[in-house]
Amino acid sequence: MIRENTEDLYSGLEHEVVPGVVESLKIITERASTRIANYAFEYARRHGRRRVTAIHKANIMKLSDGLFLSCFRRVAESYPDIAADDRIVDAACMRLVMTPENFDMLLLENLYGDIVSDLAAGLVGGLGLVPGANIGPECAIFEAVHGTAPDIAGKDIANPTALLLSAILMLRHLDLSPVADCVEAALLKTIADGVRTPDIGGTAGTREFARAVAEKTR
Repeated sequence: MIRENTEDLYSGLEHEVVPGVVESLKIITERASTRIANYAFEYARRHGRRRVTAIHKANIMKLSDGLFLSCFRRVAESYPDIAADDRIVDAACMRLVMTPENFDMLLLENLYGDIVSDLAAGLVGGLGLVPGANIGPECAIFEAVHGTAPDIAGKDIANPTALLLSAILMLRHLDLSPVADCVEAALLKTIADGVRTPDIGGTAGTREFARAVAEKTR
């Protein structure tokens, strides 16, 4: 899932028109839409993905989502080796629940990306399993999608999988794929061997899980 992360309704441009009436401004620009579409297709080509699907609501928001969609289609023409299609966001959510295997890569605006990424996390076992990366032109930040989870800090029950997968994304971003592959293989073998934290049906604590992964990387 590739999410544009700088504009849309998350620009936070709101004001009260008159008492009891609030307006939020949805910002979509050609520059940001083209940039994220280019990134998505380059990512697809680099990682052997077959298809990129743009998620939108251009049937209603013809100007804002329409611009995002037109930028996507224009960029897609430069990548004939990768299939490109689009889905309306509500229909895409239904299809993700019913037949997620029919999707390969999703490209979304900021708000849709926030919502749909949590839906997709639910399909694979929850937020404790989902990594995240914020990629900018000069720097990048890698983090678990779930945030810091202070309510379970120090209880030895947190699932470190999301952080480990985020680290794997970071290693690949730094062109350290052999190291990333080693850590990923150890992580998957740990889960396959039944060493799992309580959120995914196991009894292992955070430390036990982490030690098991570490041992398999040697």
